[in-house]
Amino acid sequence: MTTLKKGDKAPNFSGKDQDGKLYSLADFEGKKLVVFFYPKANTTGCTAEACDLRDNFSRFQGDNYELLGVSADTEKAQFKFKEKFDLPFPLLADEDKSVIQAFGVWGPKKFMGKEYDGIHRTTFVIDENGFIDNVISDVKTKAHATQILG
Repeated sequence: MTTLKKGDKAPNFSGKDQDGKLYSLADFEGKKLVVFFYPKANTTGCTAEACDLRDNFSRFQGDNYELLGVSADTEKAQFKFKEKFDLPFPLLADEDKSVIQAFGVWGPKKFMGKEYDGIHRTTFVIDENGFIDNVISDVKTKAHATQILG
């Protein structure tokens, strides 16, 4: 799906979170950044993934990581998702899919025999200098923090 790989420069993105605050790659300079793309807020797999990252948030902070979730949901949907599960990281409401497409995670999917276009659950780990350190496309929603941090 994505053509981005370890060693590539991360796309220079910008998008608004659940509160309308604008974020871009430059905001995270000097920190490691985990950008995780998920199909839809409040669905079973996305909730499991976000809650696993939430439950391990102190480990991420201890290793100088920031986290940023991204889906094509509205700001309102992202706000409700963040509030309902007490998520300690921002969730971009990428309704125009500019961030999703910049990272190359939008494309054909199959579910129960039907084909459609959607977000491929993918996580990018970006180093302090804005280069991709890891791409995780086989996300284990209930153990994603371990996939990232080891």
